[in-house]
Amino acid sequence: MKLVVRVKLLPTPVQAAALEATLHACNEAATWAAEVAFEKDALRPLTLRKHTYTQIRERWGLGAQAAQHAVKKTCDAYTTLRANLRNGRYGRPGSTRHARASGKPVVFRPEAAQPYDDRMLSWQHTGNTVSIWTTTGRMKGVKFTGQADQLEVLAAHRQGESDLVCQGGKWFLIATCEIPEATLNARPAGFVGVDLGIENIAATSDGVRHTGRQINRKRANDRRQHSKLQKKNTKSAKRRAKNRAGKEARRNKDINHKISKRIVAEAERTGRGIALEELTGIRERARLRKPQRVTLHSWPFAQLGMFIAYKARRAGVPVVYVDPAYTSQECSQCHHTARNNRPDQARFACRSCGFVEHADHNASHNIRHRGWMAWVCGARSTAPELTLIA
Repeated sequence: MKLVVRVKLLPTPVQAAALEATLHACNEAATWAAEVAFEKDALRPLTLRKHTYTQIRERWGLGAQAAQHAVKKTCDAYTTLRANLRNGRYGRPGSTRHARASGKPVVFRPEAAQPYDDRMLSWQHTGNTVSIWTTTGRMKGVKFTGQADQLEVLAAHRQGESDLVCQGGKWFLIATCEIPEATLNARPAGFVGVDLGIENIAATSDGVRHTGRQINRKRANDRRQHSKLQKKNTKSAKRRAKNRAGKEARRNKDINHKISKRIVAEAERTGRGIALEELTGIRERARLRKPQRVTLHSWPFAQLGMFIAYKARRAGVPVVYVDPAYTSQECSQCHHTARNNRPDQARFACRSCGFVEHADHNASHNIRHRGWMAWVCGARSTAPELTLIA
């Protein structure tokens, strides 16, 4: 399986200036290539290379490999755009948003990521330095740092390209690693059912609840602060807003990593698999009041599911996705299903057998049961092939 490790570069001011000039040149060249591709409908690497390769090398002083990557990056961007248009990411054909996305060339930010292969970048793991190509020549001895376990994975399993990116004035290299998978536990002793929600981010059939109350309060406070800064619209307010940008996403990602790690560790320790809800399209299916929509649309449920899936894959824990329909209304004891089994958000009380339980735990028991039935009927682990940042 693929795992993406991000390490932080520690360049000197001179080195940082060279990296910045290189990144800007590569992205300017890619933007120009995107305009050519749009005008000539040359969206394949070989075709686009015939129109742009020589000019890119002459106008921006890029090396052969950097010019090739600029062309390939442009074609990959158009491939992604076409897939998003086809999947309805930009609305229906004919809509204003769809027309705006499809009616103009792709544009790359000056500090967008630039791919580096082994001809342009070499790693010296003993000294934690890299030798990297720039528009001013090969630059050696650029320091990098990271967490000890990530550096071990990087040294042992790095393969393929790495991406140079600048985020908030800080420089990073994002490297792809091929991690060997653990042997899949083909005979799980059972399944851990996981119910995902807003009040409780994740509730397991073991009775563990990862509550979201404090997190939701922090997110609401972040939104209020952001709104105030937008209304103020002064230089200092804009500076503060820029510093706070991405704070919520980083916090959510950290929380999802911690929750997924605990769930997978418990399943591995007890020799069980994990049953998750298939939440594809939940944002389109859900019918909520307007105040609740912001909370639903801002929590990355898919990210939590992917983190559980890739951690389970590394640990050899089977993962099964089940239909979440009526899991919150079905009794986990007698399987009677009715809307009035939920007298309120937190409590489940079966109208048939009288079973009373926390609503999320009751749903997790139903998910566990459905996961086990899917497994014994012949389903295999559905943990997908993933490429994630560690």
